[in-house]
This record gives sequence, C-alpha cells and structure tokens, in this order.
Amino acid sequence: MTHSHSQATILKLFREADREFVSGARISAALGVSRTAVWKQIGQLRQLGYQIEAAPAKGYRLLQAPDVLLAAEVQNELGTACIGREVVFYSETDSTNLRVHELGKSGVAEGVVVIADAQNAGRGRMGRSWLSPPGVNLYLSVLLRPAIAPRHACHLTFLSAVAVARTVAAVGEVTPQVKWPNDILVNGRKLAGLLNELDAETDRIRYLVLGIGVNLNMAAEQFPDDLRYPATSLLLERGEPVSRQRFTRTLLRTLDELYGLYRRSGFAPIMAAWQAYFDLVGRQVEVDCQEYRLRGKVAGLGEDGALLLELADGRTERVLAGDVRPL
Repeated sequence: MTHSHSQATILKLFREADREFVSGARISAALGVSRTAVWKQIGQLRQLGYQIEAAPAKGYRLLQAPDVLLAAEVQNELGTACIGREVVFYSETDSTNLRVHELGKSGVAEGVVVIADAQNAGRGRMGRSWLSPPGVNLYLSVLLRPAIAPRHACHLTFLSAVAVARTVAAVGEVTPQVKWPNDILVNGRKLAGLLNELDAETDRIRYLVLGIGVNLNMAAEQFPDDLRYPATSLLLERGEPVSRQRFTRTLLRTLDELYGLYRRSGFAPIMAAWQAYFDLVGRQVEVDCQEYRLRGKVAGLGEDGALLLELADGRTERVLAGDVRPL
C-alpha cells in the first residue's frame, strides 16, 4: 500500500470512528502492516498538523485536522465523474504543471490532479514566476485528453477561468471578474492565474495541462513589492480565511461539471458563462503584445476566444495573446 493510500485509510478510520478511539490492531490490520509501521504513519500525520491522541490499550483518536490538501481530504465525498479520479499531493515540488507533463507523457488517463502545498519554481504566463508560499494558497494542475483540434485548446483556458470564478463567488463570497485571457480579479486586483499548456501533433492533442494558482489565505506582507500587477487574496478581500479543502473540492466539482458540458455542448455555453464575468466590452484598453502595443476599444470576443479590438482608424484587430490594461 502506498504512503498516500495508508494516510487515506487511517483518516477514513478516524472519520468513521467520529472522535472515538481506533485500536492500533484495527489500523494495523486495515493497512496490512506492523504496529510499529502504524506508529510511524501516525507520526507523519502529526507532522502535517493532525492532532492525534494515543492512549495505551485504547489506540488512537483524531482530535483536530489541519486544512491541508492531502489526496484523502480532497477526495473525501468529492463525487466527480472525471476530474479528481486520482489526486497526487506534494508538500513541495518545482511546479505542478511539470509533474502533470510527466504523467501526460507516461500515458495516465485524464482527470488526474496534482496539488502542491508549495512550489519552488511556480510559473506564470510569458515565462514569469508565480510566488508559491506553503500553507496558504492553492496550486494545482489537471491532466486532460480532450478529443479536439489543437487550435481549440484555448477553449479550456476559458473553461478553467469560469470554474475558478464560480468557486471564488461560491466559497469566497466575493464578486470576481475575468481578465482576458486568463486571470481572475477581485476589485481590480489579481486573485488567480491560469497557465494551460499542451502537447500536440498537427491534428490532435496528446494531452493538455490546466494549471491553476489561487491566492486564498495569503497575508498582505507575504506579497512581494515588485509585482507587475496589484494582487490580492480571499483572506484580504473577506477579512477572514477560507477552507482550502472546501475551495479545492468545490473547484474540482465545478471543473468536472463544465468539462462534461463542454464535451456535450461545445464552446458556446462556456464562452457565454465567461462573458458574464468580463466587464471590459466597450472600454478603452491597452494591450501589451510583448513586441508591440495596441490601443483601442474592446468590441468583444471572437468565436475562438480572440480579443476583438476596435482601433482608432476603425479597423478591428484580433488579438490572440497579450496583457490587457484598462485605460
């Protein structure tokens, strides 16, 4: 039995016992390991922040559980059809997107989710880094294998933005906006970023990685001074922390529901849902496309998700990638 399955089994026994003691013999039998190995597993759970009482002749009981994103906690009563069928948790990794790339290349079925408590090489769009301290936020990546042409891969960016926005509204109880193409804002400050990557041939996607980073319980002093864009967290917006476990489960359920809708009904309902959070239509913006900048009025979005920009000379420019700043 793997390390994470052992933890899941022990936590399940504790949940079923409902704060009563579970004997060492019972845990030992459930895991198929010695009492000494059980003691070691209990020690590892304690290191993660679980308060577990041990009593001679009685066994162990759970007094308090921390808000950690162990697979066993995230999958508890998750009930999704595809996304989250397998969850892999790291206390720290370089980047959850890189871990999912490895799984994608090895042929793992879609729906696997990789979560890290901290990342030491978190990545944002355009090669930027994504600050990823431990214990406060959500960093996760999902492996998908949609049967769509590579040119439609951007549909999944809009899908994940809708999922994050809906989860922020439901769990965070604040009103989010989407910033084209893949940031989530609250009161004009960046709360979440998406980095979706794909591995494809000319006519088919081998796999797609949905990378999602959300600032949940980050305090003001944890943000660096040199951010290119003002950032925030749900803690700062609400004045109180949110449960990372509840947020993550809600997000995975919402992603699962929207992915099912996309496979059944295509991009139109996803785009309509995304536009409900987009408030820049009709407004003057500047778009930084790295090599050049454009100024114009947002006329809407193309069917492929391109930003339609009405320039001063009356022409409409289709923008496929860039940083948008309202003027």
